[in-house]
Amino acid sequence: MNTIHADKKTLLEGPILPKILRFALPIMLTNLLQALYHAADMIVVGLSGVEGAIGAIGTCGAMLNFLVNVFIGFSVGANVVVARSIGAGDRGATVRAVHTAILLSVIFGFFALAVGQAACRGVLIMLGDEGHVLDLATLYARIYIAGAPAMCLTNYAAAIFRAKGDSQTPLLVLSISGLTNVVLNLFFVLVCGMSVDGVALATVLSNVMSAAWLVIGLMREHGWCRLVPHKLHVFKTELVQIVQIGVPAGIQSALFSISNMLIQSSVVGLNNAAYPGGSVIIDGSAAGGSVENLAYVVTNSIYHTSVTFVSQHVGARDYPRLKRVIAMLFLVSFCIAEFSSLLILFVLRGPLVGLYVQGDAAEYAVKRLYFTLSAYFTIGAMEVGSGVLRGMGKSLTCTIVTLIGSCLLRIVWLLTVFRAYPMFEIIFAAYPISWFITSSVYLIIMAINMPKLRAKFSKPVVRSHKLAALQEQEKDDPEGRR
Repeated sequence: MNTIHADKKTLLEGPILPKILRFALPIMLTNLLQALYHAADMIVVGLSGVEGAIGAIGTCGAMLNFLVNVFIGFSVGANVVVARSIGAGDRGATVRAVHTAILLSVIFGFFALAVGQAACRGVLIMLGDEGHVLDLATLYARIYIAGAPAMCLTNYAAAIFRAKGDSQTPLLVLSISGLTNVVLNLFFVLVCGMSVDGVALATVLSNVMSAAWLVIGLMREHGWCRLVPHKLHVFKTELVQIVQIGVPAGIQSALFSISNMLIQSSVVGLNNAAYPGGSVIIDGSAAGGSVENLAYVVTNSIYHTSVTFVSQHVGARDYPRLKRVIAMLFLVSFCIAEFSSLLILFVLRGPLVGLYVQGDAAEYAVKRLYFTLSAYFTIGAMEVGSGVLRGMGKSLTCTIVTLIGSCLLRIVWLLTVFRAYPMFEIIFAAYPISWFITSSVYLIIMAINMPKLRAKFSKPVVRSHKLAALQEQEKDDPEGRR
């Protein structure tokens, strides 16, 4: 039975490592499948024979992340607030947080749609896109942004499922919708003769499918996270809590995207100087970024795991177990980051790059991979550090650290080192340097805040009695209507 007390028992009791892996693996597979589906977009659009199509999609990445992910970042706040309410055993707060989060997702989605449609071409021009690449990128971006409401709703609904300990449902839904995306890609490009417009339309339709499925799943829940449409309302207390965590998370996503947009602009500048009218460097960078993303999304699964596990343990005020959870999260992240990055770099690099590009473009893709994957354990530490601090409620701290340690550092790097040595390799050396600095600062902040949590939780909650009470309450009201 999918009840709330079962969710509590799953995450807050028993061996830690198996539970982390059981929770993280579905997220990992979900992220990996989504990355593969996005990679399929670029691979399939390459079959269209339209010159610059792969590079056009690649140049849109940072901009689309900026326009959409700033609002999706609020889903982190929803995850933390729902998970913390569950960990504290507060049924009313959980119900209010769920309905507030879903309504916010719809509002943010349509706002992202309006802003994105108005700004996308101007932003692409600022990044240096020109000629046919600009036209293709604009077409792709406008269609992609049309799906922003469904994209936001999907992310918020998935965050609610994960907050209560269910990472399997998002895996199932996003896997099937992703397969649908690939089938539609092939249909629109190979059968209908479309190009970037076809893969963008396929993405929009698959997002609509996953959003509808997840919302229906929440409406059929039998626990505290059940979605009841007539209860949709922005509750002030839960809104403030979600905003306190979500705004910094959204700003952090925007800051990362801005720095990545500047990096993309530098890549476009090198390409325009070396290959006027062509897209060799742009295509190579886009291909390398897509391959690198396979390692990132696997590592990023531990970030989402960290947010949920730490949030529930903070809500339950279980300091001794929280320390063990955090240590295990760092160990798992290190192993996953190193294994995935080295596997791609030394075993799968050639075959994967070859799916996208050949010749000079492939050489640029490989150069990017060497600079980004060689020290990937640092981004693993950064992801866990960010997730742990957000679970502790230090979302603003994460944003400030990211601003200084990653975004500003990359901007300074481009304005100084890259300007002095304008080479492709110099651009991407900024990534591992910023990851190392940011993760080191996260570790220092955690070391400072852990003793404060211990003092705060000096009177731990005895969960055994609470679980018994929750079980009796669930029997009396299994639909969660109170």
